Amino acid sequence: MLLFLLLNNKVMKANLIHGVIAGVLSAMASVIYLNVYQNLNFVDFSSVINAGSIIGASIMGCLFMAIGYILLEKMGKPNGKGVLNLIIIGLTSLSVLSPLLMDLPLELDFPELFPALAIPMHLFPAMFFFGLDPFFKAK
Repeated sequence: MLLFLLLNNKVMKANLIHGVIAGVLSAMASVIYLNVYQNLNFVDFSSVINAGSIIGASIMGCLFMAIGYILLEKMGKPNGKGVLNLIIIGLTSLSVLSPLLMDLPLELDFPELFPALAIPMHLFPAMFFFGLDPFFKAK
């Protein structure tokens, strides 16, 4: 029922589609980056991070951003996107700390390479969401 109500409104449907597309593109970019990085550096971080968790986090992150945009529309404050975008940027910046502070298993080879793998993937969802935003503006 809730999904029907959300999809009944053109702006809300556009925001939801925006989140899904940005999430899928972010997930694809992150998984490609994971594979390229691990192959180029001859490392394997599959015990710490895998494609499934990357895909889930990317799509959920973008869907949360889309829900934020939907809530702004429901509250009648479409001009609040700037404040929401600053909150998203702040949360994205804080999330970058998690790979830096993470305790990795001792049996991993080259654990110092892990932050360079994980940090860019924390930036991809916001980058794709903001990059696709002009294509989903309400007419």
